[in-house]
Amino acid sequence: MDSDSSMAPEENDQDPASLNHHQSASQPSPSEPPPETGSESASPTPTPTPPSAQQQQQQPPVVIGPRCAPSYTVVNAILEKKEDGPGPRCGHTLTAVPAVGEEGSSNYIGPRLVLFGGATALEGNSGGTGTPTSAGSAGGIRLAGATADVHCYDVLTNKWSRLTPHGEPPSPRAAHVATAVGTMVVIQGGIGPAGLSAEDLHVLDLTQQRPRWHRVVVQGPGPGPRYGHVMALVGQRYLMAIGGNDGKRPLADVWALDTAAKPYEWRKLEPEGEGPPPCMYATASARSDGLLLLCGGRDANSVPLASAYGLAKHRDGRWEWAIAPGVSPSARYQHAAVFVNARLHVSGGALGGGRMVEDSSSVAVLDTAAGVWCDTKSVVNSPRTGRYSADAAGGDASVELTRRCRHAAAAVGDLIFVYGGLRGGVLLDDLLVAEDLAAAETTSAASHAAAEAAANSPPGRSPGRYGFSDERTGELPESAPDAVVLGSPVAPPANGDMHTDISTENAMLPGTRRTSKGVEYLVEASAAEAEAISATLAAAKARQINGEVEQPDRDRGAEATPSGKPSSSLIKPDSAVSTSVIPAGVRLHHRAVVVAAETGGALGGMVRQLSIDQFENEGRRVGYGTPESATAARKLLDRQQSINSVPKKVVAHLLKPRGWKPPVRRQFFLDCNEIADLCDSAERIFSSEPTVLQLKAPIKIFGDLHGQFGDLMRLFDEYGSPSTAGDISYIDYLFLGDYVDRGQHSLETIILLLALKVEYQHNVHLIRGNHEAADINALFGFRIECIERMGERDGIWVWHRINRLFNWLPLAALIEKKIICMHGGIGRSINHVEQIENIQRPITMEAGSIVLMDLLWSDPTENDSVEGLRPNARGPGLVTFGPDRVMEFCNNNDLQLIVRAHECVMDGFERFAQGHLITLFSATNYCGTANNAGAILVLGRDLVVVPKLIHPLPPAITSPETSPERHVDDTWMQELNANRPPTPTRGRPQTPDDRGSLAWI
Repeated sequence: MDSDSSMAPEENDQDPASLNHHQSASQPSPSEPPPETGSESASPTPTPTPPSAQQQQQQPPVVIGPRCAPSYTVVNAILEKKEDGPGPRCGHTLTAVPAVGEEGSSNYIGPRLVLFGGATALEGNSGGTGTPTSAGSAGGIRLAGATADVHCYDVLTNKWSRLTPHGEPPSPRAAHVATAVGTMVVIQGGIGPAGLSAEDLHVLDLTQQRPRWHRVVVQGPGPGPRYGHVMALVGQRYLMAIGGNDGKRPLADVWALDTAAKPYEWRKLEPEGEGPPPCMYATASARSDGLLLLCGGRDANSVPLASAYGLAKHRDGRWEWAIAPGVSPSARYQHAAVFVNARLHVSGGALGGGRMVEDSSSVAVLDTAAGVWCDTKSVVNSPRTGRYSADAAGGDASVELTRRCRHAAAAVGDLIFVYGGLRGGVLLDDLLVAEDLAAAETTSAASHAAAEAAANSPPGRSPGRYGFSDERTGELPESAPDAVVLGSPVAPPANGDMHTDISTENAMLPGTRRTSKGVEYLVEASAAEAEAISATLAAAKARQINGEVEQPDRDRGAEATPSGKPSSSLIKPDSAVSTSVIPAGVRLHHRAVVVAAETGGALGGMVRQLSIDQFENEGRRVGYGTPESATAARKLLDRQQSINSVPKKVVAHLLKPRGWKPPVRRQFFLDCNEIADLCDSAERIFSSEPTVLQLKAPIKIFGDLHGQFGDLMRLFDEYGSPSTAGDISYIDYLFLGDYVDRGQHSLETIILLLALKVEYQHNVHLIRGNHEAADINALFGFRIECIERMGERDGIWVWHRINRLFNWLPLAALIEKKIICMHGGIGRSINHVEQIENIQRPITMEAGSIVLMDLLWSDPTENDSVEGLRPNARGPGLVTFGPDRVMEFCNNNDLQLIVRAHECVMDGFERFAQGHLITLFSATNYCGTANNAGAILVLGRDLVVVPKLIHPLPPAITSPETSPERHVDDTWMQELNANRPPTPTRGRPQTPDDRGSLAWI
């Protein structure tokens, strides 16, 4: 099966490699020395169960400041039978499961570690313990023998056992993820003998004496098949899946499943703040107060990462990334990490090229209370590199124990356990343990919450031997006003379906369920805050002179509010748009309005006046609704007003139809945080819209803009602009895609259109073009522009963020159910509008079907005399469609006109199929060589279509010396278009070896 070759570090880091299926391969005893391997049989004199009596009696000295990372020792666990032990393996998961039942009762089961899956052999290395494949070989080390077996380590008895649960188990897999939800273990993703494992959630229910497998039904789209990702339960409520690899590339997306809300549904989040880059083989662990910490990983360039990021859910419903403080001792991936109170314990990891993290950095702790990283020696102030030696490790040869990768870790109370992994081409089968002596000294919010919960627990109920049950109460200190919010409790299901219910409340036996004072307090506080914010918003609304308030950007649109009720961030449009009857026929006006290059502003003024006369009394202003309940007071209002100020700032800065000039400096005026806020707001709107928009006349339709922002301003100047001072009150605006690439101001173009969408969400409409795809705009200028104008780091981040938003854009628009607008065409596959409506978003270009390809890439044939389907010169697999296909499509769908863009036409618009299709192109002198006009279509209420044109501007009189910014822009544009020539203007022949074609791409 296809897998990532970096499942082992001694490789060439080439993706993908094969993880062959050798289920029949035996698992011989490891050949490593006893100190580094687990016992293969029952030991007559096992080491004491940690923590031992000696550890309890020996009081450690008081340490001032953060404690260093602890040292690990080998646990000689008891095996009654050889098959009880997991044996050598890597790529598995190790999950801590709390105790079940009342301590001292007959049905009590102590805390356990549950090990699932993994790879048990190396290809060409039967036992996984022989001579490893050379690091310099072409294939590198490859894993084999993926399993689906389950092993359990009982912490109290120090004993391994193999479990045989009831039910249908997951398929064999490695590089998957697992996390505990109460007394259940949730498994997702990974890669197995047949390739990527299905995205289904499998739950191992350990509540009863005999475990049972279940498959959880989740509605709608989700993370999809992937491996090398991370998953954790945040706030004892939200199941989070982040990053990994979908078999094509590393990812950076964030998905959340609310375990307290049925039916279960994955929701894609777009957290605020600076988050991690696309990466795989990172680790993530959730602190008891709900902070998720993601650290390390390997990026798209196979570079190991050292950074750590925290993800938290605020009380107002926002999710936010933040860069963790401190200096990590080493970059790493394929490592393991787990929280003990406020300290994240990290072990092992790979560096690539056959190297692993060594010396004292192989064990590290991020103390989130102190904001520092520590290794085994001291606080880390700078990255530490260098190969392992006893001297370098301060004489502590036990550091060698943690020199491994592809292992797994879990924590029970103050104890951190590590099992298995890979070292030097050898699969390991040892169980390590370390004790975090700083746990009792931690003063973070997590330890406060645990201590307060223990103090308020019901009488007669002990916190458990290791104390980790107390962390699950989730109570927060009252002194943390902006702390993350845990979910409120939910009632057990009425039908008694305990096995498939993965809410944290229903994961416990009734005898062990507790009432949390902290959660009750938060529920009451949320209600009070909702009243406060409602009053604040009402007061702010009353203070407005015009009586209108911008809709607060309350909910990030991807999750329920802390009360568990979904919140909509969109205002419903005014249903009473118009009551007058619209004529049924669509007609192209016999005259087109033209603005010549040499005309001044007088004609433009006349055009605007005519437009106002034509469309008087057609206004459809947005009715501002009453804001729904929110969950934060004045701080939330201030935050949302700040976010709402971004589109206003953009409009004020860029919407200057007569006064806009190219910036003297290429530095873009927004930073990445402002762009992120704008994208978040716009994406929430796009995600609420249908794939095929249903629009009303009157409306203006714009074709390709391709970053030629000056042409957009000229069109706004001559024919009206979308502002309260313009004609947005009387007419809608529809843009048909291809906003970026080719031109020198793609950022201005897309950012202004997004700001206008947020400001006038029911009047400004955007659909997707073929250049609204990362694979395309990485080649044709947009990515280069982002880097050039925002710096490499911020530019790449912004490019990724905007492309994620592009995946949500609608794909077509129906106007008055008579005119369909799209970017490309109907191709060979589209016969009914329903085919477009059935496309689920978000969708990437490569994940789309032939319908999406035809919709965004196909063209009409050369003229009306060429019927049927013909090959498209843009590239193999693409087609052109004749006038007969146009008439057939219109007849099938009771349509009268198709408006599409995608091709440069000399007059800015061009008729086809006897006027039943119009090609529209709005950028003039495309790529500086076509010398074409640009046009828009204005559709009146009487469904008369009026083309309005602008001609190319004459060459600038100023010289490069007097206008350096123009020189820079032109040079940049000329170099790009020389390297990747544009598709020829419609009606002109395709040039041989056209590097602007899809075939060349």
